[in-house]
Amino acid sequence: MSEILSLFSNVGNITVQQVIMWIIGGVMIWLGIRKQMEPTLLVPMGFGAILVNLPMSAVVTREIEGVIEEGPLDVLFNAGIANELFLLLLFIGIGAMIDFTPLLANPVLMLFGAAAQFGIFMTLSLATLFGFSLQDASSVGIIGAADGPTSIFVANYFNSKYLGAIIVAAYSYMALVPIIQPPVIRLLTSKKERLIHMEYSPKSVSRKAKILFPIMITVVSGIVAPKSAPLIGFLMFGNLIRECGVLDSLSDTAQHTMANLVTLILGLTVASRMRAEDFLNVQTLMILLLGLVAFIFDTAGGVIFAKVLNLFRKKKINPMIGACGISAFPMSGRVVTQMALKEDPTNILIMQATGVNVSGQIASVIAGGLILGLVPKL
Repeated sequence: MSEILSLFSNVGNITVQQVIMWIIGGVMIWLGIRKQMEPTLLVPMGFGAILVNLPMSAVVTREIEGVIEEGPLDVLFNAGIANELFLLLLFIGIGAMIDFTPLLANPVLMLFGAAAQFGIFMTLSLATLFGFSLQDASSVGIIGAADGPTSIFVANYFNSKYLGAIIVAAYSYMALVPIIQPPVIRLLTSKKERLIHMEYSPKSVSRKAKILFPIMITVVSGIVAPKSAPLIGFLMFGNLIRECGVLDSLSDTAQHTMANLVTLILGLTVASRMRAEDFLNVQTLMILLLGLVAFIFDTAGGVIFAKVLNLFRKKKINPMIGACGISAFPMSGRVVTQMALKEDPTNILIMQATGVNVSGQIASVIAGGLILGLVPKL
């Protein structure tokens, strides 16, 4: 009888905070399945959030009668996230998925990717005003990169105690790009500007250029921002195996099998930092609000930069494409393309929007590297 009673004794250890985390986990699973919002991350993270908040859960490290028992999720975290292994493997897969042809055909689009990182540094400044340390503020600001792996990489590098909240904010707002960006774009542009047509003359991009591009980007970025070398290097290596033409099987594995496997494990593993005692606090709410600010200012930065360029150009740029400079690839490019078609069904901006979007992927990684280099690690 005593053994049966002991099985139910754990019920009394359930706290209100844990129940709240179960609800949060359930909402994340619902959003991933029902609304298809980043399901590859939100579903594993939601389930993991429930798993780690069970009373005396054995999936996370716990102390029983003076003996510390390591939980499997903490083991995975230390083995794959604390040393950035999972993230770098994921970057190879992302690089293998990206086609830089639209950017190579019109290199000037790279400028928009840089301009759209304004939100990162704006949010970093705001976070310090709200009382976050410089390291935590940097981790929060990088949410504006609109690049989940980069956000995790930077937050983990600075050993931020807000890693769980940062991850939830980064991936949630990436999924909400179709909701966040259009109002900001419409607010900053006139109908006349949104109707601007941009000529696209398809240029033949040689195979040699496609092979040299990831190599040159790695070299230049590594010199300018040495801390970005792991991030940009693995991203560009993934692109190199895609474009070299002799590693198709490796490229296919990186894009599908490896990327899916790492994403699956990553989603569950990061949930180890979503325990109620670490997640349910005022700072988490502030991080969610600051993440939204970062996305808004990133979008605004790209659009305003395009409008400024138009002051000096005869052939005007549709300023909406500036919004694609946030990393959120390929969602942001699709959003702007659809907005242009809605304004005028003959206005096709898909190539320009895609070119800016892939430039944003590079710029966000470099921005992350710059922050790692400029902000001292405690």
